[in-house]
Amino acid sequence: MTKKLPAGVAALLIATVVPVVGAATAQASDGDVVRRGSCTGSTDWKIKAKPDDGRIEVEAEIDSNRVGQSWNWVLRHNGSVAASGRSVTRAPSGSFEVERRTPNAAGTDSFTFRAVNSVGGEVCVARVSL
Repeated sequence: MTKKLPAGVAALLIATVVPVVGAATAQASDGDVVRRGSCTGSTDWKIKAKPDDGRIEVEAEIDSNRVGQSWNWVLRHNGSVAASGRSVTRAPSGSFEVERRTPNAAGTDSFTFRAVNSVGGEVCVARVSL
């Protein structure tokens, strides 16, 4: 004979366990700094900076959930242009990623990734410091 938990107790157990599992998968590796946010429309951005053999690896992702969108982007490191380009969102997720390694300057390194949808004009601005 098995006992059933009252619905309220079962819901409480699930509510307690699920956030712990979700939080563990969202954590970055040691030294990584990750930021997420929304653009001016329905697109989301993510930016990550991490130490990498005396340099800093920066990854920026734009996720619009639409394949084939063209975006112009600029990555700035401490205010100076570190890289720029044009990327197209690809299947299956409708996103693109830019990855660069930059010198590790003295003190805090600040990065700004700005992407503009070349057709719709949606703007994404992602910032991270390490």
